[in-house]
Amino acid sequence: MEKLLVALATLAVLILVLVLFALSGAYDVGADQPHSSPVRAFLNIVRERSVARRAATVQVPSLDDPQGVREGAEHYNAMCVDCHLAPGITVSEIRAGLTPAPPNLSQHVVDPRIAYWTIKHGIKMTGMPAWGKTHDDAEIWNIVSFVQQLPHMTPDAYRAIVLATQSDEHEADHDEHRHPHEHDHEP
Repeated sequence: MEKLLVALATLAVLILVLVLFALSGAYDVGADQPHSSPVRAFLNIVRERSVARRAATVQVPSLDDPQGVREGAEHYNAMCVDCHLAPGITVSEIRAGLTPAPPNLSQHVVDPRIAYWTIKHGIKMTGMPAWGKTHDDAEIWNIVSFVQQLPHMTPDAYRAIVLATQSDEHEADHDEHRHPHEHDHEP
């Protein structure tokens, strides 16, 4: 019984110390300074385990549709490249100010379930938004399809797919502004 009381008292003191530390404002939360090693290690464990647990049940569809990859490239170029970079794009002003630094998705393959869950739900206090608020599942899977291709792309291949999506977008905008005549003209 005495050991239990000592353990509970120790736990209460530790909680009190943590609360007082939090209330003191002593920990620098500025994004221009990295976390201390213990805090970084703790946050990495919490983030990785949380995402892995939630992504474990995600069912991955086929990611081989070329049109899906192209649409994913369009979204990636518009929403992701500033933080996650791309082949031939190694710096960005936004990325330089983020702590922790987002992963460079052109340098490693991400499990598609993890990528999908992260894109859809975001990650608190990292700058990673929850794109599921504005994009449906099909659009998110298209981004995942493209992200799976990134580590295998050259800078030229990345530029080509982005230019192709911009050309597609320009053609769609042009088609949208046409006014077809639905009647015959009489002479």
